[in-house]
Amino acid sequence: MIKKVFKFGGASVKDAEAVRNMTKILREEDIKDTILVISAMGKTTNAIEKALEKFRNADGHLGVDAISEITSYHETIMTDLFEGNNEHPVFDTVTNLMLELYLKLQDTGYDYDYQYDQTVCYGELISTAIISAYLNDQGMTNKLLDARSYIITDHRFRAANPDWDECRIRIEKLNEEHDGTLYITQGFIGASEKPYTTVTLGREGSDFSAAIFANLLDAESLTIWKDVDGIRNADPKRFPITQKIPHLSYSEAIELSFYGASVIHPKTIKPLQNKNIPLYVRCFLNSSLEPTTIDGSKDYINYVASYIVKDRQTLVSISSNDFSFMNENNLAFLFRTLDEFDIHSNLIQTSALALTICYDKDDRKLSKLTAALSSIFKVRYNNDLQLFTIRHYKEGLEKDFVGNRKILLEQRNRLSLQLVLEAEKTL
Repeated sequence: MIKKVFKFGGASVKDAEAVRNMTKILREEDIKDTILVISAMGKTTNAIEKALEKFRNADGHLGVDAISEITSYHETIMTDLFEGNNEHPVFDTVTNLMLELYLKLQDTGYDYDYQYDQTVCYGELISTAIISAYLNDQGMTNKLLDARSYIITDHRFRAANPDWDECRIRIEKLNEEHDGTLYITQGFIGASEKPYTTVTLGREGSDFSAAIFANLLDAESLTIWKDVDGIRNADPKRFPITQKIPHLSYSEAIELSFYGASVIHPKTIKPLQNKNIPLYVRCFLNSSLEPTTIDGSKDYINYVASYIVKDRQTLVSISSNDFSFMNENNLAFLFRTLDEFDIHSNLIQTSALALTICYDKDDRKLSKLTAALSSIFKVRYNNDLQLFTIRHYKEGLEKDFVGNRKILLEQRNRLSLQLVLEAEKTL
Protein backbone atom coordinates (compact mmCIF):
# COMPACT_ATOMS: atom_id res chain seq x y z
CA MET A 1 0.00 0.00 0.00
CA ILE A 2 1.18 3.50 -0.81
CA LYS A 3 0.81 5.48 2.39
CA LYS A 4 2.27 8.90 1.62
CA VAL A 5 2.24 11.39 -1.23
CA PHE A 6 5.01 13.99 -1.45
CA LYS A 7 4.69 16.90 -3.84
CA PHE A 8 7.77 18.92 -4.81
CA GLY A 9 7.21 22.17 -6.70
CA GLY A 10 9.46 23.89 -9.20
CA ALA A 11 11.42 25.88 -6.62
CA SER A 12 12.37 22.70 -4.76
CA VAL A 13 14.03 21.23 -7.89
CA LYS A 14 15.17 24.43 -9.61
CA ASP A 15 18.86 23.47 -9.85
CA ALA A 16 21.30 20.70 -8.98
CA GLU A 17 21.72 21.91 -5.41
CA ALA A 18 17.95 21.87 -4.91
CA VAL A 19 17.68 18.33 -6.30
CA ARG A 20 20.42 17.21 -3.91
CA ASN A 21 18.53 18.86 -1.06
CA MET A 22 15.37 17.02 -2.09
CA THR A 23 17.37 13.78 -2.08
CA LYS A 24 18.61 14.57 1.43
CA ILE A 25 15.02 15.08 2.59
CA LEU A 26 13.99 11.75 1.08
CA ARG A 27 16.82 10.00 2.92
CA GLU A 28 15.62 11.52 6.19
CA GLU A 29 12.00 10.52 5.63
CA ASP A 30 10.49 7.05 5.59
CA ILE A 31 9.67 6.80 1.87
CA LYS A 32 9.21 3.04 1.51
CA ASP A 33 5.53 3.45 0.62
CA THR A 34 5.60 6.85 -1.05
CA ILE A 35 4.81 8.42 -4.41
CA LEU A 36 6.51 11.67 -5.45
CA VAL A 37 4.58 14.16 -7.57
CA ILE A 38 7.04 16.58 -9.14
CA SER A 39 6.67 19.84 -11.06
CA ALA A 40 8.77 21.30 -13.86
CA MET A 41 12.14 22.63 -12.74
CA GLY A 42 12.26 26.26 -11.68
CA LYS A 43 10.49 28.55 -14.15
CA THR A 44 10.47 26.07 -17.04
CA THR A 45 6.72 26.35 -17.56
CA ASN A 46 7.05 30.11 -17.98
CA ALA A 47 9.92 29.59 -20.41
CA ILE A 48 7.91 27.17 -22.55
CA GLU A 49 4.96 29.59 -22.54
CA LYS A 50 7.24 32.33 -23.87
CA ALA A 51 8.64 30.03 -26.54
CA LEU A 52 5.10 29.13 -27.58
CA GLU A 53 4.22 32.81 -27.95
CA LYS A 54 7.27 33.35 -30.17
CA PHE A 55 6.38 30.50 -32.50
CA ARG A 56 2.71 31.50 -32.71
CA ASN A 57 3.71 35.09 -33.48
CA ALA A 58 5.90 33.83 -36.34
CA ASP A 59 9.07 34.82 -34.48
CA GLY A 60 10.60 31.42 -35.18
CA HIS A 61 14.20 32.46 -34.64
CA LEU A 62 13.30 33.89 -31.22
CA GLY A 63 11.44 30.68 -30.45
CA VAL A 64 14.54 28.66 -31.32
CA ASP A 65 16.56 30.88 -28.98
CA ALA A 66 14.04 30.22 -26.21
CA ILE A 67 14.28 26.45 -26.78
CA SER A 68 18.07 26.68 -26.66
CA GLU A 69 17.87 28.41 -23.29
CA ILE A 70 15.55 25.71 -21.91
CA THR A 71 17.89 23.00 -23.21
CA SER A 72 20.97 24.69 -21.77
CA TYR A 73 19.24 25.15 -18.40
CA HIS A 74 18.50 21.44 -18.05
CA GLU A 75 21.87 20.36 -19.43
CA THR A 76 23.60 22.48 -16.78
CA ILE A 77 21.60 20.73 -14.06
CA MET A 78 22.32 17.28 -15.50
CA THR A 79 26.04 17.95 -15.95
CA ASP A 80 26.25 18.96 -12.30
CA LEU A 81 24.13 16.09 -10.97
CA PHE A 82 25.85 13.39 -13.04
CA GLU A 83 29.31 14.89 -12.52
CA GLY A 84 30.05 15.61 -16.15
CA ASN A 85 29.12 12.13 -17.38
CA ASN A 86 27.47 13.19 -20.63
CA GLU A 87 27.24 9.52 -21.64
CA HIS A 88 24.60 8.90 -19.00
CA PRO A 89 21.41 7.63 -20.71
CA VAL A 90 19.34 10.48 -19.24
CA PHE A 91 21.07 12.93 -21.61
CA ASP A 92 19.64 11.07 -24.61
CA THR A 93 16.25 10.89 -22.93
CA VAL A 94 16.14 14.64 -22.38
CA THR A 95 17.49 15.36 -25.88
CA ASN A 96 14.64 13.33 -27.37
CA LEU A 97 12.07 15.09 -25.18
CA MET A 98 13.45 18.48 -26.21
CA LEU A 99 13.21 17.48 -29.88
CA GLU A 100 9.58 16.47 -29.40
CA LEU A 101 8.92 19.81 -27.70
CA TYR A 102 10.55 21.72 -30.56
CA LEU A 103 8.45 19.93 -33.18
CA LYS A 104 5.23 20.54 -31.27
CA LEU A 105 6.05 24.23 -30.79
CA GLN A 106 6.45 24.56 -34.55
CA ASP A 107 3.04 23.01 -35.21
CA THR A 108 1.07 26.25 -34.78
CA GLY A 109 -1.96 25.31 -36.86
CA TYR A 110 -3.94 24.28 -33.80
CA ASP A 111 -6.03 26.25 -31.32
CA TYR A 112 -3.85 27.94 -28.69
CA ASP A 113 -5.23 26.04 -25.71
CA TYR A 114 -4.68 22.69 -27.43
CA GLN A 115 -1.11 23.54 -28.44
CA TYR A 116 -0.43 24.91 -24.96
CA ASP A 117 -1.18 21.56 -23.36
CA GLN A 118 0.83 19.61 -25.94
CA THR A 119 3.93 21.69 -25.19
CA VAL A 120 4.04 22.85 -21.57
CA CYS A 121 3.73 19.23 -20.40
CA TYR A 122 7.37 18.72 -21.37
CA GLY A 123 8.54 20.69 -18.35
CA GLU A 124 7.24 17.95 -16.07
CA LEU A 125 8.30 15.10 -18.36
CA ILE A 126 11.90 16.38 -18.46
CA SER A 127 12.02 17.16 -14.74
CA THR A 128 10.86 13.71 -13.66
CA ALA A 129 13.17 11.96 -16.14
CA ILE A 130 16.19 13.74 -14.64
CA ILE A 131 15.16 13.24 -11.02
CA SER A 132 14.27 9.57 -11.48
CA ALA A 133 17.65 8.89 -13.08
CA TYR A 134 19.51 10.79 -10.38
CA LEU A 135 17.74 9.03 -7.50
CA ASN A 136 18.46 5.66 -9.09
CA ASP A 137 22.14 6.60 -9.29
CA GLN A 138 22.00 7.56 -5.61
CA GLY A 139 20.76 4.11 -4.67
CA MET A 140 17.12 5.15 -4.29
CA THR A 141 15.51 2.66 -6.65
CA ASN A 142 12.34 4.09 -8.16
CA LYS A 143 9.81 3.57 -10.90
CA LEU A 144 8.93 6.51 -13.15
CA LEU A 145 5.23 6.67 -14.00
CA ASP A 146 3.66 8.71 -16.79
CA ALA A 147 0.83 10.62 -15.11
CA ARG A 148 -1.07 10.58 -18.40
CA SER A 149 -1.71 6.88 -17.85
CA TYR A 150 -3.41 7.57 -14.51
CA ILE A 151 -4.93 11.07 -14.50
CA ILE A 152 -7.70 10.65 -17.08
CA THR A 153 -9.80 13.73 -17.80
CA ASP A 154 -12.27 15.40 -20.09
CA HIS A 155 -11.13 17.38 -23.16
CA ARG A 156 -11.05 20.81 -21.52
CA PHE A 157 -7.58 22.05 -22.37
CA ARG A 158 -5.64 24.09 -19.77
CA ALA A 159 -8.26 23.30 -17.09
CA ALA A 160 -9.13 19.63 -17.47
CA ASN A 161 -11.50 17.91 -15.06
CA PRO A 162 -10.61 14.40 -13.87
CA ASP A 163 -12.78 11.44 -14.75
CA TRP A 164 -12.80 10.12 -11.22
CA ASP A 165 -14.13 6.67 -12.08
CA GLU A 166 -11.47 6.06 -14.73
CA CYS A 167 -8.73 7.55 -12.54
CA ARG A 168 -9.81 5.24 -9.72
CA ILE A 169 -9.55 2.11 -11.87
CA ARG A 170 -6.02 3.00 -12.93
CA ILE A 171 -4.60 4.42 -9.72
CA GLU A 172 -5.94 1.66 -7.49
CA LYS A 173 -3.85 -0.78 -9.54
CA LEU A 174 -0.75 0.97 -8.21
CA ASN A 175 -1.62 -0.25 -4.73
CA GLU A 176 -2.26 -3.76 -6.03
CA GLU A 177 1.11 -3.88 -7.83
CA HIS A 178 3.15 -1.98 -5.24
CA ASP A 179 6.20 -3.80 -3.85
CA GLY A 180 7.65 -0.97 -1.77
CA THR A 181 9.44 0.71 -4.68
CA LEU A 182 9.41 4.50 -4.68
CA TYR A 183 7.11 5.88 -7.38
CA ILE A 184 7.77 9.14 -9.22
CA THR A 185 5.28 10.91 -11.47
CA GLN A 186 4.45 14.30 -12.92
CA GLY A 187 2.13 16.90 -11.51
CA PHE A 188 -0.04 19.22 -13.61
CA ILE A 189 -0.58 16.86 -16.57
CA GLY A 190 -3.06 14.19 -17.54
CA ALA A 191 -4.72 12.81 -20.65
CA SER A 192 -8.14 12.66 -22.23
CA GLU A 193 -9.30 9.63 -24.19
CA LYS A 194 -11.06 9.03 -27.51
CA PRO A 195 -8.91 10.49 -28.89
CA TYR A 196 -5.91 10.28 -26.55
CA THR A 197 -4.60 13.80 -25.95
CA THR A 198 -2.35 15.39 -23.35
CA VAL A 199 -4.11 17.92 -21.12
CA THR A 200 -3.17 20.06 -18.14
CA LEU A 201 -5.09 20.64 -14.91
CA GLY A 202 -4.62 24.42 -14.77
CA ARG A 203 -1.72 26.61 -13.78
CA GLU A 204 -0.01 25.38 -10.59
CA GLY A 205 -2.07 22.20 -10.87
CA SER A 206 0.57 19.86 -9.44
CA ASP A 207 -1.01 20.22 -5.98
CA PHE A 208 -4.29 18.99 -7.46
CA SER A 209 -2.51 16.05 -9.10
CA ALA A 210 -1.05 15.07 -5.74
CA ALA A 211 -4.47 15.30 -4.08
CA ILE A 212 -6.01 13.06 -6.75
CA PHE A 213 -3.36 10.41 -6.12
CA ALA A 214 -3.75 10.76 -2.34
CA ASN A 215 -7.51 10.33 -2.54
CA LEU A 216 -7.55 7.32 -4.85
CA LEU A 217 -4.64 5.58 -3.09
CA ASP A 218 -6.31 6.11 0.31
CA ALA A 219 -3.04 7.64 1.45
CA GLU A 220 -2.39 8.47 5.08
CA SER A 221 -1.16 11.98 4.25
CA LEU A 222 -0.15 14.45 1.56
CA THR A 223 2.90 16.65 2.10
CA ILE A 224 3.56 19.70 -0.07
CA TRP A 225 7.17 20.89 0.14
CA LYS A 226 7.55 24.66 -0.23
CA ASP A 227 10.23 27.32 0.21
CA VAL A 228 8.32 28.75 3.20
CA ASP A 229 7.82 27.36 6.70
CA GLY A 230 4.16 26.57 6.14
CA ILE A 231 1.21 28.81 5.35
CA ARG A 232 1.53 32.41 6.44
CA ASN A 233 -1.17 35.06 6.70
CA ALA A 234 0.44 37.10 3.90
CA ASP A 235 3.12 36.86 1.26
CA PRO A 236 6.44 37.79 2.94
CA LYS A 237 7.59 39.23 -0.40
CA ARG A 238 4.82 41.85 -0.19
CA PHE A 239 4.24 42.41 3.50
CA PRO A 240 7.07 43.17 5.96
CA ILE A 241 5.43 41.41 8.91
CA THR A 242 3.66 38.06 8.56
CA GLN A 243 2.53 35.27 10.88
CA LYS A 244 2.68 31.54 10.39
CA ILE A 245 -0.68 29.79 10.57
CA PRO A 246 0.04 26.46 12.32
CA HIS A 247 -3.32 24.86 11.66
CA LEU A 248 -6.21 25.25 9.23
CA SER A 249 -9.46 23.41 8.78
CA TYR A 250 -10.32 22.11 5.33
CA SER A 251 -13.02 24.75 4.95
CA GLU A 252 -10.72 27.63 5.88
CA ALA A 253 -8.02 26.35 3.53
CA ILE A 254 -10.56 26.20 0.69
CA GLU A 255 -11.57 29.80 1.38
CA LEU A 256 -7.97 31.04 1.37
CA SER A 257 -7.05 29.15 -1.78
CA PHE A 258 -10.19 30.38 -3.55
CA TYR A 259 -9.28 33.96 -2.75
CA GLY A 260 -5.84 33.38 -4.25
CA ALA A 261 -3.48 32.28 -1.48
CA SER A 262 -0.56 31.01 -3.54
CA VAL A 263 0.56 28.19 -1.25
CA ILE A 264 -2.22 25.77 -2.25
CA HIS A 265 -4.03 25.17 -5.54
CA PRO A 266 -7.80 25.81 -5.06
CA LYS A 267 -8.87 22.30 -6.12
CA THR A 268 -6.46 20.51 -3.80
CA ILE A 269 -8.50 20.41 -0.61
CA LYS A 270 -11.76 18.72 -1.65
CA PRO A 271 -10.25 15.31 -2.58
CA LEU A 272 -8.42 15.28 0.76
CA GLN A 273 -11.48 16.33 2.76
CA ASN A 274 -13.51 13.55 1.13
CA LYS A 275 -11.17 10.93 2.63
CA ASN A 276 -10.13 12.92 5.73
CA ILE A 277 -6.49 12.91 4.58
CA PRO A 278 -4.33 15.50 6.37
CA LEU A 279 -2.23 17.92 4.32
CA TYR A 280 1.13 19.08 5.65
CA VAL A 281 2.85 22.15 4.18
CA ARG A 282 6.54 21.75 5.00
CA CYS A 283 9.68 23.76 4.31
CA PHE A 284 12.21 22.08 2.04
CA LEU A 285 14.84 24.60 3.15
CA ASN A 286 14.58 23.36 6.74
CA SER A 287 12.64 20.14 7.08
CA SER A 288 12.90 20.21 10.89
CA LEU A 289 10.45 23.13 11.13
CA GLU A 290 6.91 22.37 12.21
CA PRO A 291 4.52 22.27 9.23
CA THR A 292 1.16 23.89 8.76
CA THR A 293 -1.42 21.14 9.14
CA ILE A 294 -4.72 21.16 7.25
CA ASP A 295 -7.27 18.61 8.39
CA GLY A 296 -10.84 18.00 9.47
CA SER A 297 -10.61 19.78 12.81
CA LYS A 298 -13.14 22.47 13.57
CA ASP A 299 -12.46 26.07 12.59
CA TYR A 300 -10.64 28.20 15.11
CA ILE A 301 -12.49 31.27 16.30
CA ASN A 302 -9.34 33.37 16.55
CA TYR A 303 -7.83 33.09 13.06
CA VAL A 304 -5.53 36.01 12.31
CA ALA A 305 -6.40 38.26 9.37
CA SER A 306 -4.98 36.95 6.09
CA TYR A 307 -3.93 39.29 3.27
CA ILE A 308 -4.08 37.99 -0.30
CA VAL A 309 -3.07 39.89 -3.44
CA LYS A 310 -3.75 38.75 -7.00
CA ASP A 311 -2.04 40.72 -9.76
CA ARG A 312 -2.89 40.99 -13.48
CA GLN A 313 -6.64 41.07 -12.99
CA THR A 314 -9.30 42.01 -15.53
CA LEU A 315 -12.55 43.64 -14.42
CA VAL A 316 -15.43 43.24 -16.88
CA SER A 317 -18.84 44.89 -16.56
CA ILE A 318 -21.63 43.54 -18.75
CA SER A 319 -24.95 45.36 -19.14
CA SER A 320 -27.79 45.14 -21.64
CA ASN A 321 -27.99 47.58 -24.53
CA ASP A 322 -31.66 48.34 -23.88
CA PHE A 323 -31.53 48.86 -20.10
CA SER A 324 -33.15 45.49 -19.44
CA PHE A 325 -32.83 44.13 -15.94
CA MET A 326 -30.04 41.67 -15.22
CA ASN A 327 -32.60 38.97 -14.48
CA GLU A 328 -32.17 35.22 -14.04
CA ASN A 329 -32.36 34.49 -17.78
CA ASN A 330 -29.65 37.02 -18.61
CA LEU A 331 -27.46 35.80 -15.76
CA ALA A 332 -27.88 32.16 -16.80
CA PHE A 333 -26.87 33.03 -20.37
CA LEU A 334 -23.84 35.01 -19.21
CA PHE A 335 -22.62 32.29 -16.84
CA ARG A 336 -22.93 29.70 -19.61
CA THR A 337 -20.86 31.97 -21.84
CA LEU A 338 -18.20 32.43 -19.17
CA ASP A 339 -18.02 28.67 -18.73
CA GLU A 340 -17.75 28.15 -22.49
CA PHE A 341 -14.65 30.35 -22.60
CA ASP A 342 -13.16 28.90 -19.38
CA ILE A 343 -13.34 32.23 -17.57
CA HIS A 344 -13.17 31.54 -13.85
CA SER A 345 -14.25 34.49 -11.74
CA ASN A 346 -12.38 35.58 -8.63
CA LEU A 347 -15.17 37.99 -7.70
CA ILE A 348 -18.74 38.48 -8.95
CA GLN A 349 -21.08 41.38 -8.33
CA THR A 350 -24.55 41.98 -9.73
CA SER A 351 -26.73 45.06 -9.86
CA ALA A 352 -30.11 45.76 -11.40
CA LEU A 353 -28.57 46.38 -14.83
CA ALA A 354 -25.11 44.81 -14.84
CA LEU A 355 -22.96 41.81 -14.03
CA THR A 356 -19.38 42.57 -13.04
CA ILE A 357 -16.68 39.92 -12.79
CA CYS A 358 -13.00 39.99 -11.90
CA TYR A 359 -10.75 37.24 -13.27
CA ASP A 360 -7.13 36.46 -14.12
CA LYS A 361 -6.08 38.44 -17.18
CA ASP A 362 -6.20 36.50 -20.45
CA ASP A 363 -6.41 38.63 -23.59
CA ARG A 364 -7.52 35.71 -25.77
CA LYS A 365 -10.46 34.92 -23.53
CA LEU A 366 -11.40 38.59 -23.29
CA SER A 367 -11.47 38.91 -27.08
CA LYS A 368 -13.70 35.84 -27.39
CA LEU A 369 -16.02 37.12 -24.66
CA THR A 370 -16.46 40.60 -26.13
CA ALA A 371 -17.02 39.17 -29.61
CA ALA A 372 -19.70 36.80 -28.32
CA LEU A 373 -21.56 39.42 -26.27
CA SER A 374 -21.15 42.74 -28.08
CA SER A 375 -24.27 42.37 -30.24
CA ILE A 376 -26.50 41.90 -27.19
CA PHE A 377 -24.69 43.54 -24.30
CA LYS A 378 -22.48 46.49 -23.58
CA VAL A 379 -19.09 45.20 -22.42
CA ARG A 380 -16.60 47.43 -20.61
CA TYR A 381 -13.35 46.33 -19.03
CA ASN A 382 -10.21 47.42 -17.20
CA ASN A 383 -6.97 45.45 -17.38
CA ASP A 384 -3.91 44.95 -15.20
CA LEU A 385 -5.63 45.55 -11.87
CA GLN A 386 -5.07 44.09 -8.40
CA LEU A 387 -7.54 42.07 -6.37
CA PHE A 388 -6.86 42.56 -2.66
CA THR A 389 -8.62 40.30 -0.16
CA ILE A 390 -8.58 40.37 3.62
CA ARG A 391 -9.95 37.22 5.20
CA HIS A 392 -11.11 37.72 8.83
CA TYR A 393 -11.33 41.42 8.14
CA LYS A 394 -11.47 44.13 10.77
CA GLU A 395 -12.21 47.78 10.04
CA GLY A 396 -9.23 49.74 8.80
CA LEU A 397 -6.88 46.85 8.05
CA GLU A 398 -6.81 47.71 4.34
CA LYS A 399 -5.67 51.34 4.60
CA ASP A 400 -1.90 50.90 4.54
CA PHE A 401 -1.99 48.63 1.50
CA VAL A 402 -4.56 50.60 -0.49
CA GLY A 403 -3.08 54.03 0.16
CA ASN A 404 -4.35 56.60 -2.35
CA ARG A 405 -5.10 54.13 -5.09
CA LYS A 406 -8.47 54.15 -6.80
CA ILE A 407 -10.90 51.42 -5.73
CA LEU A 408 -12.89 50.20 -8.74
CA LEU A 409 -15.02 47.68 -6.88
CA GLU A 410 -15.60 46.76 -3.25
CA GLN A 411 -17.33 43.72 -1.81
CA ARG A 412 -17.56 42.50 1.77
CA ASN A 413 -19.29 39.88 3.86
CA ARG A 414 -19.12 38.89 7.52
CA LEU A 415 -15.55 37.59 7.28
CA SER A 416 -13.93 39.03 4.18
CA LEU A 417 -13.26 42.27 2.32
CA GLN A 418 -12.37 42.31 -1.38
CA LEU A 419 -11.16 45.35 -3.29
CA VAL A 420 -10.34 45.68 -6.98
CA LEU A 421 -7.62 48.32 -7.20
CA GLU A 422 -5.51 50.15 -9.68
CA ALA A 423 -2.16 48.39 -9.88
CA GLU A 424 0.66 49.68 -7.73
CA LYS A 425 2.79 52.30 -9.46
CA THR A 426 6.36 51.24 -10.20
CA LEU A 427 9.29 53.56 -10.84
